[in-house]
Amino acid sequence: MLFRQLIDPITSTYTYLFADRANKTTVLIDPVFEQVERDLQLLTELGLQLRYCLETHIHADHITGTGKLRTATGCLSVVPKNSQVTCADRFLEDGEILEVGEIQIQAIATPGHTDCHLAYLVNNKYLLTGDSLLIRGCGRTDFQGGDAGVLYDVVTKKLFTLPDETLVYPGHDYKGQTVSTIGEEKQFNPRFVGRDRLNFIQFMATLNWPHPKKMAEVVPANQNCGKITDNLD
Repeated sequence: MLFRQLIDPITSTYTYLFADRANKTTVLIDPVFEQVERDLQLLTELGLQLRYCLETHIHADHITGTGKLRTATGCLSVVPKNSQVTCADRFLEDGEILEVGEIQIQAIATPGHTDCHLAYLVNNKYLLTGDSLLIRGCGRTDFQGGDAGVLYDVVTKKLFTLPDETLVYPGHDYKGQTVSTIGEEKQFNPRFVGRDRLNFIQFMATLNWPHPKKMAEVVPANQNCGKITDNLD
């Protein structure tokens, strides 16, 4: 299996590439609109064929590159079940497995940051957590149907029950970290260590962060696979 972790420096968003080395079929998870040319160049250089673009959720801080990538490559758009997306080719539900050659991607429903959110467990080793679980943190829960109690439940009852050696690859990181493990986050994540459900809910309610600057434009665009106007360019 071929694996790459790519970053958009403006939004600190990670995009993940997984490819089957034998048949060259490829998945991109959480591609970014402004980085599509980079992604296409990498696919060309490595001789890869993009089959799927997966979203962990409907993002509020950046526009997805899925629409442009689908136009360029013919790949399919895959989003969490019940997402308000008008153009997706496939909707994944909790426990469903997407196979790409020898790669198995298991969808794990992890709402709380938003009401429709998936983490992806790749070959039982790589856990792509989106914004549900970050390195020493977690996603906010104050818009897009977020719910702090639900997020606490899915992290502690679903993600933290995975083997400690499971690698955690988040959707963002703002402090320069690239990867963690379930064992590390259970031990060191200050959002969860020493907090019960009620304390977590109370803590999340005190954050009072401003909304992402372009949220009003970004969310509708992402509900349309990254299409801002009639012209994706």
